[in-house]
Amino acid sequence: MTFPANPTSASAVIGERLRLVSGPGLAALLKGLTMPVILAAFATYLVVGIVTMRVPEGTAFPGPQFFPGIIAAGLYAFAAALVVSAIREIRATPDPVASGDEPARAVRVDIRSFAWVVLSFLAFAFLLEFLGWVIAAGLLFWCVARAFGAARPLQSLAVGFTLSSLAYIGFDMLLGMPLPSGLLGGF
Repeated sequence: MTFPANPTSASAVIGERLRLVSGPGLAALLKGLTMPVILAAFATYLVVGIVTMRVPEGTAFPGPQFFPGIIAAGLYAFAAALVVSAIREIRATPDPVASGDEPARAVRVDIRSFAWVVLSFLAFAFLLEFLGWVIAAGLLFWCVARAFGAARPLQSLAVGFTLSSLAYIGFDMLLGMPLPSGLLGGF
């Protein structure tokens, strides 16, 4: 069986049934539980932020903790649903011949693409205050585009800086919600 050069981009093919290739048992379980663990960790981060948030006395309902609480609850619910789905997928190995369905094409996760996405998000989180929104978000866009197989790196970089600049203008100037300016604003 041959795999495409970038299986991540191949998974975006419309109309094709795809399944990730993994080993039996523990490897399949780890594959199925990776996203729920990430979602639960982020939800826990939100809950810690909600609990430690300083809310002035007499703040009217719904208050600043309400909507992050809804998002955290939704993330926990989604993580639980993904765990149930992963366990069901492991228990039931469908037989495409018996069901009359067309067999799904096997794809695998491109570890290099995955690493580009994860490491670029980590770098973004750590460098946001220093670099500022425009530069950090532009570089994040470029890294994610590269991970998904963008053919023109300079064009991706230009699009990333343009979109991050527009987001900065929208949030900072139009909505009055300042984003870190970093190097461009002199810290």
